Amino acid sequence: MTHRQSGPRAAILLGAILVLAACGGGSSATPIGTGGVSSPEAAGPAPVTGELTLQGAGATFPNPLYQVWFEAFNARYPNIQVDYQSIGSGGGIKAITEQTVDFGASDAPMKDEELAALPSGSTILHIPTALGAVVVIYNLPGVATLQLDSNNVAGIFLGKITNWNDPTIAANNPGVSLPDQAIRVVHRSDGSGTTNAFTTYLDTVSPEWRDAVGKGKEVNWPTGIGAAGNDGVAGGVKGDANVGAVGYVELNYAATAGLTSAALKNAAGKFVAGSTDGVTAAADGAAADFPADFRQPPIINGAGDATYPIASYTYLLVYRDQSDRDKGQTLVAFLNWALTEGQSSEAGLGYAPLPAAIAKRSIDLLHTITAGGAPIWP
Repeated sequence: MTHRQSGPRAAILLGAILVLAACGGGSSATPIGTGGVSSPEAAGPAPVTGELTLQGAGATFPNPLYQVWFEAFNARYPNIQVDYQSIGSGGGIKAITEQTVDFGASDAPMKDEELAALPSGSTILHIPTALGAVVVIYNLPGVATLQLDSNNVAGIFLGKITNWNDPTIAANNPGVSLPDQAIRVVHRSDGSGTTNAFTTYLDTVSPEWRDAVGKGKEVNWPTGIGAAGNDGVAGGVKGDANVGAVGYVELNYAATAGLTSAALKNAAGKFVAGSTDGVTAAADGAAADFPADFRQPPIINGAGDATYPIASYTYLLVYRDQSDRDKGQTLVAFLNWALTEGQSSEAGLGYAPLPAAIAKRSIDLLHTITAGGAPIWP
């Protein structure tokens, strides 16, 4: 295994691993997602019996969840190791395209031009694993709560709002003593699905952002300093040396770094803090329109009073036809486990499990994976 954790995150991960390990000997009918649906397929295919290592790389967004999953799967199948390099969604897409890994990981669905760059005749499947909130973190001692509307967020990241006591921020925070403190923006420096979700939000809510910057895994930031990974952005905001800093990360990273995040004004006009419940509300509201190719863009400004306005799926990327049958069989076994038993650990780690209907469709998709053209799990 890779990327061992320390400190508060280690305690969270260990607890989740123990819960999953304890569940390992139970019934194969395990609740899936938010709908509480039991899956008769939870047992699924088994991995190979010999020693085998799967190599993966990609998104930092789900890395804490994936480390829990890989440890728990290894506890059940000690002969199986998963080596995952948390290098960002852009790196994951590059690695799976170049076939240097057995699976990639990305929070941003692959673009048409990225799919066109795959080896001739090959097809990539997007397997959704979880959802998360992208939250705006800030470092303002003494300001325990902060409410921002879309104009505030766009103005800050455009470099147009440069001080925390700006009247447009104060208008959304009556009774809050905002300091006369310069704002310092921290953003991702690497290709990132978290950036894709956040800039999709900005592109949606701000015509000025849309015209000047746009959306994607990488953009030309109008202001701020770059940091690699969700951890890097969290580190660039946290601490006495970074008072006044603001950035964006996945919810789990804010929680484990002890950083406060702003409540954002949603489409219903309500200020909503980032939470798994708010993401679940967004996912449930969009589930009926989930695309046939599974490339669901970030869910921005979903309907509902409790809906958090920046929610995103994260995906594992796998070739439909596997070149190595043993690895393909083991990968399908792991994916089926992740889509059933693995879902139970998500909320405790700051992620939202898949809606039941999406989890079922994802399991159905696993049956289409082949090795040498022959189904792995008929």
